[in-house]
Amino acid sequence: MNSSKKTLSQSIIAALSATKVSEKISLTFNCYEDWKEGKLDFSFEYTAPDRPGRPNIPELLLPKDMPRRRNAKAKAARIAMLHAIAHIEFNAIDLALDIVLRFGSKMPREFSDDWLNVANDEARHFVLLEKRLADFNSFYGALPAHDGLWQSAENTSHDLLARLAIVPLVLQARGLDVTPTLIAKFESANDYKSSEALKIIYEEEIDHVKAGYKWFNYICELKGLNPQTKYQELVKIYFAGSLKPPFNIEARKSAGLAEDFYMPMVHN
Repeated sequence: MNSSKKTLSQSIIAALSATKVSEKISLTFNCYEDWKEGKLDFSFEYTAPDRPGRPNIPELLLPKDMPRRRNAKAKAARIAMLHAIAHIEFNAIDLALDIVLRFGSKMPREFSDDWLNVANDEARHFVLLEKRLADFNSFYGALPAHDGLWQSAENTSHDLLARLAIVPLVLQARGLDVTPTLIAKFESANDYKSSEALKIIYEEEIDHVKAGYKWFNYICELKGLNPQTKYQELVKIYFAGSLKPPFNIEARKSAGLAEDFYMPMVHN
C-alpha cells in the first residue's frame, strides 16, 4: 500500500461519522470522486461503526407515532412528503457507505464501485430534495422522522446476504412501487418541480435495486444457493412486515427482480 495515499476506509469513515448534514454530503461526494480518480487505496483498516453520525434534528419517532400526511394538494402535506423522502435519501447515503466499509474487504473491487456510486446518487437526491424544501421555506430537520431504515441495517449488520435482501431488495424495491403514485400526487397539485425531482430519483433507484440483485445473486452463486429460496428465507427472518401489493412489476423487472422472488411471499 502506498502510505502517502488515503485509504478507501478512511474516506468512508469520515463521511459516515459526519454529524453535520452539509459535511456528510460533501464528504460523500469527495469519497466517490477520489475513488473514481484512483486517489484511494483499496484498504480497510477501519471498521464500520454501529451507528453513523447524525445531526441533532430531525427528531426520530417510532413509525407508528409519525403524523399522517393527507391532502397532497396542501402545501404542508407536500412539505411533509418531501421531508420524509429526504430522510430516506439521507439514510440511504449511510447505508451505501456502510455496506462498502462493512463488507467490501471480502468482495471484488466492483462491489465498492457499485455502492459508492449508489452513495453518490443518494447524496445528489438528498440535495435535490433539500433545495425543494428550501423553496417552501423549510429544511431537513424541520419535521420528525423515523429510524426504520437504520434499524434494518443494524439487524443485518452481520450478514451481507441478509443486508442485500432487506435493504435494496425489499425497502428500496418498495420505493419503486410507491414513487409513481407520489409523482402523480405532486403533479395533481401542479407542483412539477417536485415531481421532476422525484422522476430523477425514481429512475436512478431502479439501478440501485439492480445493484442489490446483482450482488445477491453473485453471492448465492458462489455459495451454491438458490437465490429465490434464500431471498424468501432471509425476508421471513429479517423483515418485520409483510410484502404487500401493489407492486411496480415493470420497474422491478427492469432491476432484475422477477416476480418469482417476491410473489410467493404475498399473503392473500
